[in-house]
Amino acid sequence: MSDYYATLGVSRDASTEEIKRAYRKLARQHHPDVAGPGSEDKFKEIAAAHETLSNPEKRQMYDMGGQPGMGGAGAGFGFSDIFETFFQAAAGGGGSRGPASRARRGQDALLRISIELSEAAFGVTKDIEVETAVLCTTCQGSCCRPGTSPTTCEVCHGRGSVQRMARSFLGQVMTTTACANCSGFGSIITDPCTECAGEGRVRTQRTVRVNVPAGVDDGTRIKLTGQGEVGPAGGPPGDLYVEVREKRHPLFTRRGDDLHCTTELPMTAAALGTVLELDTLDGARELDIRPGTQPDEVVTLRGLGVGHLNGGGRGDLHVHVQVSVPTKLDEEQERLLRELAGLRSEERPEARLAPAGNGVFSRLREKFQGR
Repeated sequence: MSDYYATLGVSRDASTEEIKRAYRKLARQHHPDVAGPGSEDKFKEIAAAHETLSNPEKRQMYDMGGQPGMGGAGAGFGFSDIFETFFQAAAGGGGSRGPASRARRGQDALLRISIELSEAAFGVTKDIEVETAVLCTTCQGSCCRPGTSPTTCEVCHGRGSVQRMARSFLGQVMTTTACANCSGFGSIITDPCTECAGEGRVRTQRTVRVNVPAGVDDGTRIKLTGQGEVGPAGGPPGDLYVEVREKRHPLFTRRGDDLHCTTELPMTAAALGTVLELDTLDGARELDIRPGTQPDEVVTLRGLGVGHLNGGGRGDLHVHVQVSVPTKLDEEQERLLRELAGLRSEERPEARLAPAGNGVFSRLREKFQGR
């Protein structure tokens, strides 16, 4: 059997008042809401010790070696009520904190927009239509029909809370709860606004302007502070988040702030070199193909990619060269190619083997990885 006197830290001849003071101190310290769930058993032990030692009959039985149960006049009052009682007393005797406000912050909203690759590269400003809650212009958020006002609650008399008597291990205590008649507001709207049905806000469509910065990536969310829904009773608005979705481009593939595309060349142009006119996001640009360009070689145009987000400059445009080999030759073309092969001693070229890791695709992978 537990030593209840040791549990409360009092002597065996302690007075009832000393036992109560010791219990209050330990209950505040070991309540699960303060010390965590692990202290629940300790708190129960303290409560049991107090219930036994504060009752003269149970204390006498305990002193004689008995083990009183937990039932009694104090049963039925929960740990949360005890905790509330202590802290209400510390705050000034358990008085009301005043009526709650009807005005509450509105919810945040999420909207998705689609943009072109060029808009992601250079930035864009878009006007978007949003269906959201706005302040009721009829009642201006008061929730009442114009010319009327809320009436004071007859139950709580405007306090928004009511007091009730409850029994605890300490005896009878006064607790405070929200008034059920007015939901804690302290007043009742008897004549609500017909435009918003007493909400203080209405749903409508409005136009919001969003600035999409250059360099924004697919899935990026842009926060528009205060552009979300207006709260009930004209409460402050939430925020609007605009999620950007980038459309797939028919020619260019984006990797970070760099763009990639492919151009196909005849083998003669790759061998002799040429100048191509290439359509870019900035318009037509010349692409210099040097003589001897190899298949899958990459030619880079600096500064023609996507703008850097929150910084100056732009990424690059990488053009991947594919060399086209003719599959059909007429007699004259075949003769000329055989003549060229003879001049280059390539009629029967020797096979040159290389490790698989040194192939074209490996070199491209290393280039992308910055090796």
